[in-house]
Amino acid sequence: MTDVTSDIRPARSQWADVWDQFKTHRGAVMGMGFFVFVCLLVAIGPYLWTLDPNFIDIRAKNQSPSMLHPLGTDQLGRDTFSQVLAGGRVSLLVGVVAMALSLLLGTFIGVLAGYFKRLDGALMRLTDLFLALPLLPLLLVMIMLFRDTLRAAFGPETGIFLLIVFAIGITSWMNTARIVRGDVLALKEQEFVLAAQSIGTPPYRMIMRHIIPNVMSPIMVSATLGIANAIITESALSFLGLGFPSDFPTWGRLLFDSTNFMTLNPERVIWPGLAISLTVLSVNYMGDGLRDALDPRIRGR
Repeated sequence: MTDVTSDIRPARSQWADVWDQFKTHRGAVMGMGFFVFVCLLVAIGPYLWTLDPNFIDIRAKNQSPSMLHPLGTDQLGRDTFSQVLAGGRVSLLVGVVAMALSLLLGTFIGVLAGYFKRLDGALMRLTDLFLALPLLPLLLVMIMLFRDTLRAAFGPETGIFLLIVFAIGITSWMNTARIVRGDVLALKEQEFVLAAQSIGTPPYRMIMRHIIPNVMSPIMVSATLGIANAIITESALSFLGLGFPSDFPTWGRLLFDSTNFMTLNPERVIWPGLAISLTVLSVNYMGDGLRDALDPRIRGR
């Protein structure tokens, strides 16, 4: 007599299915690998490559790549490789923190608009208002108005960091809010939500226990794409000379400083531009793969 229980396999979790589907997207896997590599490089690299990114050696200015300086030097003799590593830390940190801020704000507004009908109209008109505002001019105005105040209060580096993170986060939550609102409106008509309402579950518990866990899929996709948008926006502001100070490197600032030396050392423009492009491309591929993996209509094909 055969043992039936021996043929029963343990139930697979949903995240195992998501990972199996994610692995089938070759671009997403390569993008995740490259993004992890960049994060490890900028986190551990400065401890292995110990040249100070702000050390000035005027005798070594504008050098081409060599064994001593793998990516060359700038007009003041500072090592470009050290600056790219230090700039990557700042750019990625800005991207992650600004994404977290926009995600929290967008999720909060989207859940409230979708769940509470009386708030839907006002919150969606507020979202439309922010969508209608020109992003780059608004960021420039915010930085020009509050830059000196925050510098005096928190210091030149911390003040600019807080300002840029807040400016990017407060102007990039709208798409997340609209996506979350649509999913919440659909969830409100599901049987398990109606059953929870019928037994008197309070709204805050309904949102925390039933609504938010079921809208994590679009939130996670928005998180990956939000990092890319924040990195590009910070790079654009730094390229315009309105970001961090010149002695505090970011990828956008390095790109801005190297434009005047394109004819002398064209590779100086290539390295920070390549870092920005490949990082953003890898994050976008991750977002595409994550969106496909989290879609139950695609999963299992």
